[in-house]
Amino acid sequence: MLLAGCGHSASMVVAPVPTLPPPTPAGMQELPPQPPRPPEKANADCDVTASLRPFATKAEADEAVSGIRGRGRLIVGLDIGSNLLSFRDPITGQITGFDVDIAGEVARDIFGSPTSVEYRILSSAERITALQKSLVDIVVKTMTITCERRKLVNFSTVYLDANQRILAPSDSAITKPSDLSGKRVCVAKGTTSLGRIREIAPPPLIVEVVNWADCLVALQQREVDAVSTDDTILAGLVSQDPYLHIVGPNMDTQPYGIGVNLNNTGLVRFVNGTLERIRRDGTWNTLYRKWLNVLGPAPAPPAPRYLD
Repeated sequence: MLLAGCGHSASMVVAPVPTLPPPTPAGMQELPPQPPRPPEKANADCDVTASLRPFATKAEADEAVSGIRGRGRLIVGLDIGSNLLSFRDPITGQITGFDVDIAGEVARDIFGSPTSVEYRILSSAERITALQKSLVDIVVKTMTITCERRKLVNFSTVYLDANQRILAPSDSAITKPSDLSGKRVCVAKGTTSLGRIREIAPPPLIVEVVNWADCLVALQQREVDAVSTDDTILAGLVSQDPYLHIVGPNMDTQPYGIGVNLNNTGLVRFVNGTLERIRRDGTWNTLYRKWLNVLGPAPAPPAPRYLD
């Protein structure tokens, strides 16, 4: 018979648990370095923010959206990763925000209700293709009007002016555009914000992601040093992390328009009629105060400019 001894028990060796790095946002990549670009010159042949005048009669406006009305819903392209502008409310599960409410006002003028809407979720890089292929009726997704984009899609009048600034950790020394030289700066693919960053000398290191929410994750994980884009988008990121702040002067003004298929001029005129109404009846100011008061007191709505 074998009896267990009462000597010292063998010491246990605990294998070390490997520490895994935090997951990198899917699709994140560092762009190849480029020399600084010269500032863009104004295009004398492009009146960038001028659009088509609203219809003079209700009959004309009704005819322009008869197909959408017959379908029973307005198909809107947007995203759900831009807090305050278009995002999924974690409590209600509803898609909501300033851009969502702007789209709802277009639906209200077609159907009498802002909820007759079907949303198609798009990244910034997918917006133009979705309009060209008529996968959506309109895109309301912080879409800056530019001369190059005007060759591809149509735009409403300006419904919001944003200012490009910088988002950085509160303990960062970054306070102005020149501080971004040599730093890792995050941008979303397909955004106009990249152009202004490319003008900085010496150049920053550009890190590209799918959407702005990915930039927030990359900044929190210290995979990038800063984010630079429209203050409207940055305000939504700051609201999710009190250890970040928006710094620096306005680097570039970004006029947002509602995107429409290039050939659907009737829908452009209809949408501009909606924008005229919400400027006039106070709806625009109400929506700004509801969603964007973190940027300061509500300014006057952008004044419309027309080609005709």
